[in-house]
Amino acid sequence: MTTADRVKTIIAKHLSVEIEKVIENASIMEDLGADSLDGVEIVMDLEGEFGIEIDDLEAETWVTVGDAIKAVEKRLG
Repeated sequence: MTTADRVKTIIAKHLSVEIEKVIENASIMEDLGADSLDGVEIVMDLEGEFGIEIDDLEAETWVTVGDAIKAVEKRLG
């Protein structure tokens, strides 16, 4: 499973949405229905899954699923 697939799976499970709806250009809040608490919990899940640290201020700038994927990939090198 690719990094992108793992990120998408975490987001889909947390938000209880079908994985098919979690596409890179989907808005995490508007298209997938996340609120700010969901955002914090998704970041925590990503940190745990990948063993990385994500700055809260950076995470607040994420709009799309692709933004989250890029942030994780950046930390993994």
